[in-house]
Amino acid sequence: MTVDTPAPATATTTAPAGPALRVVNLSTVFRTRTAEVKAVRSVSFEVEPGETLVLLGESGSGKSVTARSIMRLHNSRAKIEGEVTLSGESVLDLDEKSMRALRGGRVAMVPQDPSAALDPLRRVGKQITEVLLLHKQASSKKDAKAQAVELLRLVGIPDPQRAFRSYPHELSGGMRQRVVIAIGISCDPAVIIADEPTTALDVTVQAQILDLFAELQKRLSTALLMVTHDVLVAADVADVVAVMYAGSIVETGPAREVLENPRHPHTKALLGALPRHDTARGELESIPGAPPIAGQDFAGCSFASRCGFAQESCVEHAPPLLQVGSRHLAACPVLNPAAAVGDPLSARPAEVA
Repeated sequence: MTVDTPAPATATTTAPAGPALRVVNLSTVFRTRTAEVKAVRSVSFEVEPGETLVLLGESGSGKSVTARSIMRLHNSRAKIEGEVTLSGESVLDLDEKSMRALRGGRVAMVPQDPSAALDPLRRVGKQITEVLLLHKQASSKKDAKAQAVELLRLVGIPDPQRAFRSYPHELSGGMRQRVVIAIGISCDPAVIIADEPTTALDVTVQAQILDLFAELQKRLSTALLMVTHDVLVAADVADVVAVMYAGSIVETGPAREVLENPRHPHTKALLGALPRHDTARGELESIPGAPPIAGQDFAGCSFASRCGFAQESCVEHAPPLLQVGSRHLAACPVLNPAAAVGDPLSARPAEVA
C-alpha cells in the first residue's frame, strides 16, 4: 500500500533517544480468595523507536497479560511489580489520572477484536474525534473531524468520508481493524501494543494489516510491541522475537536468528510443529504433554516435562537467560553448555534483550 499525501498534524518522524519502551523484571500476580496466580514472571525487554518486538508463544503463555500489565489495565486483584519505562518515564509510579492521559496518548493498544473495542451504537467518526479532543490533539470539533478523516485515509480506507459516517457493523472486519489502528495512532503514540491484531482476519486481509503496520512505523517511527501465537506472523514483521512460555521469556533475539537457529527446546518445538509443503497427511509434529496450569509453581525449568532434552538438573534449578549470540539469549544450559560455563563468545546471563 502506498500513502502519498501529507501525514496528519499528529504525525512526527522525530524519535526520542533511547528505548521507547523498557520493561525490567515485570511480574504480575492475580490474587484470588484462596491463592496467588503467577501469570508473568520476571519478564524483561526493550523496544526501540521504529522497531517491532513480537511476544510469541502458545495460548496461556502470558503474552497478553504482559501487554495489559504494561498498560495497567488489570483490576485491583492484580499485583504488578518490576519496572516499565516509556521514553524514560516510569509507568508503574503514575497515578490513575496520569495513566488515563497516557493510555491512547503516548501508548496505544490495538485489540484483537475490533468489534468488541468499538461502540456499536456510535458512528466511527464520533469515536475517533472523541479521542482527539480528549487528548487535546484537536482545537475544535471541526479540526477533529478533519484529522479523523485524514487518519482513516492514512490507514488505507478507500472512502474515509463514508467510513467516518458509518456504524462499525457497516464496515468489514478488515476495515474495522483499520479503524482501531487509526484510533491507536491518532495521538502520535511513542509505542503501539497490538494484541493478536490479525487473528480474526482472513489471510489476505491479515497481510494487508501487517503491511499497514510496517508502513505506519516507517512513517511515524513508532515502536511496536506485537503479541501473537503465529510463528509466520512473527517471521513476517518482527525485528526482535521474545518467545514466552509459562509466564517467562525463554528465548529472545533478532527475529531471523531466533527463528532460523532456535536455541531453546520450546522454540524448536514451536517451529517443528509448523506445517510444510512436504508434510504428509497425519504426520504433523506436535508438542507432547500440556503447559503448566496457570500460576503453577515449579522449582526448575517450566518446559522440562515436555522436553526431549531434559536432564535431572532441569527439574531442580530454574535456568537463567544465557547469552548465546551477540543479542541472542536462551534459557537452556543443556542445548547451550558453552554459554552456561562462560564461553567467551557466549558470555553470561542477561536481564534485558
